[in-house]
Amino acid sequence: MCNQKGGVGKTTSTINLGAALVEYGRKVLLLDFDPQGALSVGLGVPAHDLDYSIYNVLMDRDVGIADVRLKTKVDGLDLIPSNIDLSAAEVQLVSEVAREQALKRALRPVMDEYDYIFIDCQPSLGLLTVNALTAAQGVIIPLECEYFSLRGVALLVDTIDKVTERLNPDLSITGILATMYDARTLHAKEVFTRVVEAFGDTVFQTVIARTVRFPETTVAGEPITSWAPHSQGANAYRNLAKEVVAAG
Repeated sequence: MCNQKGGVGKTTSTINLGAALVEYGRKVLLLDFDPQGALSVGLGVPAHDLDYSIYNVLMDRDVGIADVRLKTKVDGLDLIPSNIDLSAAEVQLVSEVAREQALKRALRPVMDEYDYIFIDCQPSLGLLTVNALTAAQGVIIPLECEYFSLRGVALLVDTIDKVTERLNPDLSITGILATMYDARTLHAKEVFTRVVEAFGDTVFQTVIARTVRFPETTVAGEPITSWAPHSQGANAYRNLAKEVVAAG
């Protein structure tokens, strides 16, 4: 999940898409790759109290990914947590050999255990995000249905193209996900139309509408699929999960 703009629904989409895929019988690992630790908090993990996080896996050879992996409240949905320590990794990795490959190396031992691994990136295009793109096979770009969101996507697509060309030829854009959609406003409809015009079939058919339910789930520390299973938001992420499975 990648977008250098903050507040576009990356973390919400990571949690709820992962949980929806578990409902369809898939085993899913969520990786919090943002020093703010929002993904961890959103799944009820107190990020500031962690002894070990993804930072330790990247920087300490004696700590493996299995050592920091946590079970969530959702059976079949695991978490690699993060906290503010990760912000130091960006600086420390600069002097490492093959620094862009650090996350890929760390994930290798558990890759075969999961049907999907979702990496929730921080809102920047720095070295941590490049690590995530180097480790990934696909990118889902959550895009708020608001004009200024469109402007930043070109920069992100350029970064993805560079990573594909230089570091990870298997990388592609899985899809662009319209989030925070308000059907009552003409502006949202116009932006969505422009997104479809620009990216065509790359845009998911599922649209995630604005709802007060999502902030509630963050406080509850669980996905909307279990917190409000019959809500519009839960059903939207189930539809998105079907599209992701169909995309392979």
